[in-house]
Amino acid sequence: MRVHFEVSDPDVTLEQLRDRFGPVAEAYAISWVLRDAATPTRTLIMVSRYGHCLNDLLFRRRAGSLNIEIPAIVSNHWDFEALAETYGVPFHHIPVTRETKPRAEARLLELEVDVVVLARYMQILSDDLCKELEGRAINIHHSFLPSFKGAKPYQQAYARGVKLVGATAHYVTPDLDEGQIIEQDVVRVDHSLAPDDLVTVGRDVEAQVLARAVQWHTESRVMVDGNRTVVFR
Repeated sequence: MRVHFEVSDPDVTLEQLRDRFGPVAEAYAISWVLRDAATPTRTLIMVSRYGHCLNDLLFRRRAGSLNIEIPAIVSNHWDFEALAETYGVPFHHIPVTRETKPRAEARLLELEVDVVVLARYMQILSDDLCKELEGRAINIHHSFLPSFKGAKPYQQAYARGVKLVGATAHYVTPDLDEGQIIEQDVVRVDHSLAPDDLVTVGRDVEAQVLARAVQWHTESRVMVDGNRTVVFR
């Protein structure tokens, strides 16, 4: 159940509401979370060399359609440092190799954020980090899962002659591309499009799907139910 309500008494605080509801929840063994909807969600964005999802999230934040605070953008490349500066967001270049990965991931946890968004971040997170971020790390995969998992899904789609390509936003888990699906969408294509054309067509779908997933998560509309999610729209 998700309940959105307003408090008419301006002197009542969030902590007071939590304190007063606590005994009720304990009496009925209720698992519950109470958040202030007006408080922006601290959101770390990670990106590699495709910036369409990053740019879309930054614009939506500035336009006010996403109630998020972006304390940092992290990338394993320098490509979008200038874009981050345009929006006034700190940019952190953290190169990742097998040797530096543990140290790089430890730096991420020091940022103290509510949610991590992999906006076409092309590095696989370690199992330990996935478990640490369980239920609060969102990835955009450029295919309509469960089809075409792993690398180069558009090339896989082209090889199969598909008539639809899509994108899937899902929670990050240690099992690659197996996390609980939050949102999906597709766009129609035909035989005239080469793999690079499919990449171009798919960018808008990826950005829209990821933005909706981030919005729903930050508005507490997504609940994980085993391998599935329930989304309150």
